Amino acid sequence: MAASSGSARGAVERSIRERVPPLLTDLYQFTMAYAYWRAGRHQEPAVFELFFRDNPFGGGFSLFAGLHDCLLFLRSFRFTDEDVEFLRSVLPPATDPTFFQFLRGLDCSGVTVRSVPEGTVVFARVPLMEVAGPLAVVQLLETSLLCLVNYASLVCSNAARFRLAAGPRRKLLEMGLRRAQGPDGGLTASRYTHIGGFDLTSNVQAGFLFGIPVAGTMAHSYVTSFTSLQEVWPQTLLAVNGDPDPVDFISLTKGWLSRVCELLGAEPGKIREGELAAFLSYAIAYPQNFLPVIDSYSVGCSGLLNFCAVALALCELGYRPVGVRLDSGDLCRQSLDVRRVFGLCSEHFSISAFDSLIIVGTNNISEQSMAELNKKENEINVVGVGTHLVTCTKQPSLGCVYKMMILSCWLHQARTFSMYWERFAAECEVQLG
Repeated sequence: MAASSGSARGAVERSIRERVPPLLTDLYQFTMAYAYWRAGRHQEPAVFELFFRDNPFGGGFSLFAGLHDCLLFLRSFRFTDEDVEFLRSVLPPATDPTFFQFLRGLDCSGVTVRSVPEGTVVFARVPLMEVAGPLAVVQLLETSLLCLVNYASLVCSNAARFRLAAGPRRKLLEMGLRRAQGPDGGLTASRYTHIGGFDLTSNVQAGFLFGIPVAGTMAHSYVTSFTSLQEVWPQTLLAVNGDPDPVDFISLTKGWLSRVCELLGAEPGKIREGELAAFLSYAIAYPQNFLPVIDSYSVGCSGLLNFCAVALALCELGYRPVGVRLDSGDLCRQSLDVRRVFGLCSEHFSISAFDSLIIVGTNNISEQSMAELNKKENEINVVGVGTHLVTCTKQPSLGCVYKMMILSCWLHQARTFSMYWERFAAECEVQLG
């Protein structure tokens, strides 16, 4: 476990070095740094504050995030020979060659960061970070630090709003990687929505790097890839009790399907055989983790019936199915219908495992629809959120800024915000070196 944890930490540090090299900044940071250097001011002590001007999403607060990535970035901040040669090609030809030697030797050993703790509730116009050090260096850090804090804090705050809308008991699954603004946006979203209150992520890389619990089962494409029971292979499954003889799982499930249809008064002719084949195949592959999506065709006429038949067959062999996923239509109404059928199966067949089956809802969930879902009667245990979470559709940017403080202003603001710093304590004094 320790080796795995160390491997993940190393991967996180490499990820920051690769995603946020010192050239990931605006050109004018280098032109200013050169002008400071040319005037002999590059070593003057300077303090910058990072803050945002307006609370996001029309709310009254934000959550600060991105600090850990900022610290990793600062610790690895160094220009390579290749970096310097590229800068030589893009800066004006009259730039003194000695400046590039100066850049080659730069690091952040003289930089100090004061910050509120990651995940802290913060407010508009209150400093989130103070970065102090030699003027040229802290100027060069501006764009990269803003890049690391702006989106991280925004998506973390968005996640907190979803958590508040969902309430404390319902589990939340972040599943926005395919809709995120590129791979880095997706990875950042997975990490900081977890800090903002989400329980799970579908992002496997985020699970590896940050230890976030990952979850996922099947998509509609898996279900629709099957057309008949002849495609199910293998067709047998061993019972949990250790019986060495494999059971014909297809025949067992067919028997349960007839009993379910009789119980519910359903028409067997409307059941999709390809869907049943998909469920059987998946259950044979993952008998302890059976949670299919049941709305590829019709929940009431096919998906729910097929699930119950396969789940009851699993229970007979000693396994415990997990539940179902609903991905379209009226999630609240469907969840009530599904729970009612689970209850009937539990009572009629004396299968107590059906009382603990979970229902996952995923269907373009927004903060507003999450709040509306809570106002309606429903049986949804887990909600998966993607697009509206990771893209922050209600507000695309937090608008953090990075401003230099002059001494008189600094002393005034230090007094003004002294109670703030004391209240959130743990000022995260970090000396980089």
